Amino acid sequence: MKYVIIIPDGCADEALEALGGKTPLQAAQIPHMDAIAAAGTVGLSNNTPAHFPAGSEVANLCLLGYDPNQYFTGRAPLEAAAQGIELGPHDWAVRCNLVTIEDQTMVDFTADHITTAEATELLKSLQEKLGSDQIQFVPGVSYRNLMLFRGSADSPAPFGQETRTSAPHDLTDLPVVDDFPRGPGSDLISELMAASHEIFADHPVNVARRAAGKRPATNVWLWGQGLAPSLPPFREAYGPQGVMITAVDLLRGIAAIVGWPRIEVAGATGYLDTDYAAKGQAAIEALKEYDLVCVHIEAPDEASHEGRHDAKIEALQQIDSQIVGPLHAAIQSQGEYRILVMPDHPTFCSTKKHTHGMVPFAIAGSDTKADPAQTFDEVAAASTGKSFDQGWDLMKEFTAK
Repeated sequence: MKYVIIIPDGCADEALEALGGKTPLQAAQIPHMDAIAAAGTVGLSNNTPAHFPAGSEVANLCLLGYDPNQYFTGRAPLEAAAQGIELGPHDWAVRCNLVTIEDQTMVDFTADHITTAEATELLKSLQEKLGSDQIQFVPGVSYRNLMLFRGSADSPAPFGQETRTSAPHDLTDLPVVDDFPRGPGSDLISELMAASHEIFADHPVNVARRAAGKRPATNVWLWGQGLAPSLPPFREAYGPQGVMITAVDLLRGIAAIVGWPRIEVAGATGYLDTDYAAKGQAAIEALKEYDLVCVHIEAPDEASHEGRHDAKIEALQQIDSQIVGPLHAAIQSQGEYRILVMPDHPTFCSTKKHTHGMVPFAIAGSDTKADPAQTFDEVAAASTGKSFDQGWDLMKEFTAK
C-alpha cells in the first residue's frame, strides 16, 4: 500500500461576498481535488482544539495523528528540530519573527518577506549585542527564526509555558500594545524585543531595504516558547515509513521528530512564488522509495494572511494542477493506494488570521467507497455528516489495513 498526504495550508475559509458567497475552495477550479472527493470519503476534521491556539503547530500535529494534549510543548521546539538543534531538559526554544511595527501597529509579521540572507545579518547583530552563554539567536528561513535559552537546574529560564505570548500573524493591522508578553518571566522577553528595535533602527540591512522601497525589519517578536517534545515514531504508531516535502521549518521539525526524512526541493519557497511543479515531481519520485509521501504547501495560508482571496484561489489551482493531479495519477498506477487532501486549519482572508473550526478532508484509494459528495470544499464536506471531533483520530482510519 502506498499513501499520499497533501496539505494545502490554511486553505479552508468562509464564504466571501467578493466571491458571490462562495469560499475560495468553491470558487477555485480544482478538478483533481474534486475527483478525489467524488471517488472517496469526504468529511470534516477538527485539528484545532478550542483550548489550544489555532496555529499550524497544533493543527499539523493533529493532522498527522498526534494528540496535542499529550505531545504539544510549543511551536519553537518543533522548528528547532528542523535545524538539528538539540534541546536539553532545561533548554527553551522561542520563535523569533522579524516584523515591521509602525505606530505600535503590526504592519507586517514577515517584514515584507525579508530574505534569509538579510535575516541572518540582523540576527548576527542581535547575537553580538544581546547574546550570552544562555541566550542564542539562530537564523532560520526568511522572517522565521529562533531564540534559544540554554538553562540548567541551577539557572532555569525565567519564563515558561505560563508566560503568555502572541503569534504575530494574528495581529496584522492591529495595535500590539495589549499583546506584548505577559506573566512570569515576560520582562526578559519584552526587554529583548525592545532592544532589537534600537539595534535594527539604522542597521545596514534596513538602510538598504528602505532605499529599495521595502519595509524594514523594525523588531523581533518572540513567541511560541517550549521545551523539547517527545513523539513516538510515525512508523511505530501507524505503520508506513513516510517522507516530508515542505519549505517550512515547522513541518521539517515535525518530520524530524517522528522519524521522517525530508526532501528539499529547489524553488520551493514557502510563499506564493513556490515551484509547485517541482514539488509535485519530487513527490512522484519519492513514491518509488517510501510508503508514504507528505506534501505541504504554505501558499494558501500566506495569501490568506495578506487578505488576497484572488491569490488564494490561484494557489489552490496551482496545487491542484501541478501537485494533486500528477501525484494522484502516479499513485494510482502503483497498485493499492490511499490519498488524503486536507488543510491543517482555516485561515480567513477577511481577518487575515488563523481561526478555530473544522476543515474539509477527502480520502480516496483503491479500497475506498464513494459517498455522495462530488466536490472538495467546506459545504460539501459538511453535507456528508462524517466528522472527526478529535482530528488526530483521522490518521488511524487513513492508515488502517
